[in-house]
Amino acid sequence: MKTIFSFTVVLAAIAAFSPANHFPLNAAVGAAQAPPSGFVLVAHGGAGDYSNMKPAQVEMRRAAMLKAVQAGYTILAKKGSSLDAVEATILVMEDSGLFDAGRGSYYTREGVPEMDAAIMDGRTLYAGSVASLKHVTNPIHLARLVMEKTPHVMLVGEGAEEFAKSQGVELVSPYSFFNEREWERYKNAKSAEEKKKAAEFFANEEHGTVGVVALDQAGNLAAGTSTGGTVMKMPGRVGDSPIIGAGTYANNESCAVSGTGTGEFYMRNIVAADICERVRYLHVTLEQAANDVVMKELVDQHGDGGVIALDPKGNIASPFNTNGMMTATVRADGKVALQGWSKSAKPIIMSVAR
Repeated sequence: MKTIFSFTVVLAAIAAFSPANHFPLNAAVGAAQAPPSGFVLVAHGGAGDYSNMKPAQVEMRRAAMLKAVQAGYTILAKKGSSLDAVEATILVMEDSGLFDAGRGSYYTREGVPEMDAAIMDGRTLYAGSVASLKHVTNPIHLARLVMEKTPHVMLVGEGAEEFAKSQGVELVSPYSFFNEREWERYKNAKSAEEKKKAAEFFANEEHGTVGVVALDQAGNLAAGTSTGGTVMKMPGRVGDSPIIGAGTYANNESCAVSGTGTGEFYMRNIVAADICERVRYLHVTLEQAANDVVMKELVDQHGDGGVIALDPKGNIASPFNTNGMMTATVRADGKVALQGWSKSAKPIIMSVAR
């Protein structure tokens, strides 16, 4: 492996595990400057193969993403924080039941969804994450509570849910997450595995993880990601989404990133932090950093997926090495660009409801 890449990975690892949560709450890593392009918000609805998805379902996902980014846009337009905008946008996607997050989460081998989420503040480097949740409707909200109400970065399983109760978060029955579409997916995956055709089945699946990156009018970045993981995963399996530096990362000094794909590759390569540290220390453009990691490093390892990335100047990168990655982008002018359900799909431009 090249020396320059090894150096970057070391720096990325240091940044990813920085003890940011020991900073005073009002601490900042750098003085933010108002972005020249105004505020920006980008959301993704998962990378993968959308070719087998029914047109009606693709349209429902587009509509859900439009509604989600409208929620974030409203906050940013009123000079709200990027952190609030990220959470609000993901909440809508979790509640929609149309993505692999919240009410649409994929089922484990036991037939019960287990959810993960993370959120990070690029101004302070504060972060919160949760994993292996079975009874929490909105994991992204609980991740934010971990960030703001505890000295920790990550809580998992029963401990996370006990903390949720202490914060007034209602715990619900796993049966409340029942989703006919995902139950059928689970049964088909189980059948394919029994027929020893699992590889073929999973090769044609899309990843429905959701994520958001945002830049507010004060020049602060934030990132968040929420997921139900992979279909038929082992109970207790945790992917990259809640791992700070792997699937989620934000730093005002470089960029904000949310990833989607096969999480094991993102964890091995600390994908989100690697992109940001290439921008910060190698002084390459955001587009080059994201492309080098997603389209070269991951591809060389046969890792599938994509990222959305945003820098302090409002530049966006959204490379994906799968057949598709649905995204929605909105800037201060209120125009939303929906795209990515296929590599050849032309963007659909719409306006947020005012």
